[in-house]
Amino acid sequence: QVQLVESGGGLVQAGGSLRLSCAATARTISSTAMGWFRQPPGKERDFVAAISWNGGLTSYADSVKGRFTISRDNAKNTVYLQMNTLKPEDTAVYYCAARPYNMAVVTASQYYNYWGQGTQVLVSS
Repeated sequence: QVQLVESGGGLVQAGGSLRLSCAATARTISSTAMGWFRQPPGKERDFVAAISWNGGLTSYADSVKGRFTISRDNAKNTVYLQMNTLKPEDTAVYYCAARPYNMAVVTASQYYNYWGQGTQVLVSS
């Protein structure tokens, strides 16, 4: 069982930065693929970024490439999403997800087994 708790969301002006954290409890994430997804108001949840078990492989949605960086610290059981040059269209609830016993990058939401409760990011223009 993996429990995920996101934090770091908030209100920021366009062009600003935020760093989201996803802390896993109840189980180590060292052999777990991790990802970030987001759900804008009134829209479906979409892929944002994913990272392999050791951080060696990453994948990003085209809309965030060059602006967002996913990273992980397995010793702290935490995954991060550094978001720079934020735009109003980045406004969404951001969720982290985990797929245990998977060494690769996982970009499709249906393959993740565990999800956090989400953290709100609001980017003002």
